Amino acid sequence: MNGKFRAVVAGTGSSLPAKVLTNKDLEKMVDTSDEWITTRTGIRERHVAEEGQGMSEYASAAGRKAMEMAGVGAADLDMIICATVTPDMPIPSTACFIQHQLGAKGAACFDMAAGCSGYIYALAVAEQFLVSGSCERILVIGAELLSKFLNWKDRTTCVIFADGAGASLLCRGDSDRGVLATILKADGSMADFICLPGGGTLHPPSEKTISEGLHYIRMRGNETFKLAIRSLEEVSRDVLRKAGLQPSDVDLFIPHQANRRIIDAVGSRLGFEEDRVFVNIDRVGNTSAASIPIALDEAVRAGRVKRGNALLFAAFGAGLTWGAAVVRW
Repeated sequence: MNGKFRAVVAGTGSSLPAKVLTNKDLEKMVDTSDEWITTRTGIRERHVAEEGQGMSEYASAAGRKAMEMAGVGAADLDMIICATVTPDMPIPSTACFIQHQLGAKGAACFDMAAGCSGYIYALAVAEQFLVSGSCERILVIGAELLSKFLNWKDRTTCVIFADGAGASLLCRGDSDRGVLATILKADGSMADFICLPGGGTLHPPSEKTISEGLHYIRMRGNETFKLAIRSLEEVSRDVLRKAGLQPSDVDLFIPHQANRRIIDAVGSRLGFEEDRVFVNIDRVGNTSAASIPIALDEAVRAGRVKRGNALLFAAFGAGLTWGAAVVRW
């Protein structure tokens, strides 16, 4: 940070599929129950895309809303960053599809894959382009259609993950508002904790990989749960120190919506009262990279975020990756 400019969030947007899958619906599909899912995850329902729909459709819808709130046109965009692990296709980047759908011809485009931490990673990268003066306006999108990669007989994953998109329009500004600090972390030695083995160069698509179910998301839930709580608390404290703030200075904590028990545990350890923690996992489920931007958009439109508020974002996901950001609204 050069002391003059910041990456200011000027607009937010989100988009969810119309189809809602409740826990009662899942009881008919897999060996589980509404009570089991609610108790262990806090999820009651989630949104699921229809067949034939691609992730870019929802990402573009969320982006349009963020641009509209910010009063920014497609021709004004310098860059589009899409955080996702469920692109429309491996080549080209889904950000290019989003650019075309928005009519933002000429904007630089690329995808970022950092699992559930993707939005924070993309936010941190966008900040660098804005603060350096390389860009004036960047559309940061977190979007996933995780339902396309779920084994609907595996209750450790199919009851958790969901679909949706969230977007933030960031502008270069010279006020005291904007991104105050970010921290990004990763540990590739635990890559198998959350993974989708098939489809890449290691296990390219074949009859064998399909028959072995390598194209479904796999997760070691218990191990991930324990690591997530500790890592989220530590990175949250670290990023607040970097921003020159204390947990008591945070007006609203918007964590990745992975699991209600994780959210409650981290919030409690940081000393946040219930009204300082934003939760929508009960209605939206775990949308990975889309989680925080969807929650942020909901909070903004519900009047939970006021000018001058200090917001704390924190996420943990596949990689393993984790990170946090502090934003002055």
